[in-house]
Formats: sequence, C-alpha cells, structure tokens
Amino acid sequence: MCRVVAYYRVSTDKQGRSGLGLEAQRQSVLTLCQSRGWEVIEERTEIESGKVADRPELNAALHLAKVTGATLVVAKLDRLSRSVAFLSALQDSGAKFVAADMPEANELTVHIMAAVAQAEREAISKRTKDALRAAKAAGRKLGNPNGAAALRRAGKGNKAAVETVKAGADVYASDLAPVVSDIQANGAVTLAGIAAELNARHILTRRGGCWHASSVKNLLARLHSPEVV
Repeated sequence: MCRVVAYYRVSTDKQGRSGLGLEAQRQSVLTLCQSRGWEVIEERTEIESGKVADRPELNAALHLAKVTGATLVVAKLDRLSRSVAFLSALQDSGAKFVAADMPEANELTVHIMAAVAQAEREAISKRTKDALRAAKAAGRKLGNPNGAAALRRAGKGNKAAVETVKAGADVYASDLAPVVSDIQANGAVTLAGIAAELNARHILTRRGGCWHASSVKNLLARLHSPEVV
C-alpha cells in the first residue's frame, strides 16, 4: 500500500475568496487516496502566502515523506506551482509528489526538469569541447589523457565514489537524528526497542528495508560520529 503525507496550504487573506479552503483541499486529497487505496499517515497544514518561500510545514512534510518512503500529496498543483523553492526542495529531498487534480503531474514535472538539466549538461559539454579545441588551435599544451595524470585521476574517482556513498549515509542519518531522539525520549533505549519504534512509524532504512537491532546500531554509531551534524 502506498503511504501518503498530505500537505494543505491557504493564504489567510484569500482563503474565503479562493473557494479552496482547507476542508476542500483535504476532501480532494482523501478522495484520491481512497480511490487508489492509499494510506494517509500524516497531514500537514500551512497558512502562508504562496509568495513566501520559507514554509516550515512543507519542509516537515517533505522530511517525513523522505524518511518514511511516503508520497507527498497536495490538492491542486497551483497551490505550489509558483514556488521555485518548492520544486528545488522537492528535487533535493527525493520525495515523491502527486497533485490530486493532476495525478500524473509529478512524473511530467520530473521529466521536464530532467530534460532541462540534460540540455544544460550538453550545452556545458559543448562549450568545454569548443574551449579545448580553441586552446589546442592556439598551441596550448593540454596534457596526455592516457598518461600518469589520468591514472591518478581515475584513482581519485574511485575514492570520490566511496566518499559520495558515505556522505549520503551521513545525510540520511542526520535526517533521522530528531526522530531517534524523540523515540529515546519516549522510553525506547534498547536497539531492538528503537528498531521496533522506527518500523511502527513507517520509517525505512536508507535501502528501503525494515529496521533491526544491527541497523539501529550502525545508525547510532554514525550519529555519534563527529562528521554528522
């Protein structure tokens, strides 16, 4: 079953005139979820203008969707369509997103963003190649790509890949830090107890699995590392 974090937003000065108050949004989201057999695990409400980029409830909803593997659902796409910050936060969070009025908009948005990113990458690549050709034509020495320098770069690339994976695990551990603190504050202090509570809260491991004492032990070790904020 797909789990859902619902997010609702209204502007205090426009709610009455818009015809899309909180109840209307909630009903739209619940109707979609019921029709598809989705489970709403939490609802977040924001009373804020769409022009304001700083939205704590949206950030909380995105964080919860990320750590639980849930999908963020809103009533209408136009509740968020003016917010570039939202799209950036959504892309960075890795959370899945659906609008009840246009259920396929998320996939479309991702495809558009991917196409733009690809076009930019291709443009950068073309500019780089043009610059290299111009430098070579001007007689500048560009180095031997098959020499020792290239081998050293390859070695650094492998190390960089390992560091990237490690950094991703550190970030995920940081995301879970407040959750673990709350669990411990409520009396679960053993590895098995923390694992049980994480599973009860629908929170997934970084690989998308269930928690066990061993995985909690690894998480706590990472959280206590000075590299994790």
